[in-house]
Amino acid sequence: MLTLIAGLILFFGIHSLSIINEPQRDRWCAKLGENAFKGIFSLLSLAGLVLIVMGYGAARMEPTLLYTPPTGLRHLSMLLLVPVFPLLVATYLPGRIKAAVKHPMLVAVKLWALAHLLANGMLHDVLLFGSFLAWAVVDRISMKRRTQRAVTKATASNKNDIIAVVVGLALYVVTVLWAHQWLIGVAPVG
Repeated sequence: MLTLIAGLILFFGIHSLSIINEPQRDRWCAKLGENAFKGIFSLLSLAGLVLIVMGYGAARMEPTLLYTPPTGLRHLSMLLLVPVFPLLVATYLPGRIKAAVKHPMLVAVKLWALAHLLANGMLHDVLLFGSFLAWAVVDRISMKRRTQRAVTKATASNKNDIIAVVVGLALYVVTVLWAHQWLIGVAPVG
């Protein structure tokens, strides 16, 4: 469990630089150069993610039950996950979806985390998904006071919305029918 916690601290620590002290983040970026800063950011994020994966895998071997979700919540969970991939794709394709949602990545993370909390009641699940949900809520609140950095230079287009929905739903189907079992070892349906 300590490996999972260390990974969460490292991953969210680096992802919270702008939340905690955006001017300091900007100074480091200016001092190191944008590419070097992004490289260090990526390496630390990857290290945190590796620790999260290792820690979560180890914690699954010795689970601690906190609550048993009703079976019906699994259906609600699956429904909440439908827009997650389209929102993730829409993050990088400006269009009406991105304009309406404003921060589609954060909405996707919140839906993903909430859906998993509804379907899983083990301590390691609550730590993992609860951390992602709490971070996404705090980050969204902090976005209201921060200057937004451009995520992509793609031109806004209605076609982007169609691409986001089609590609996103295809990813959802692939994940539900195959990838989740392959990557996580748990089949969401069946």
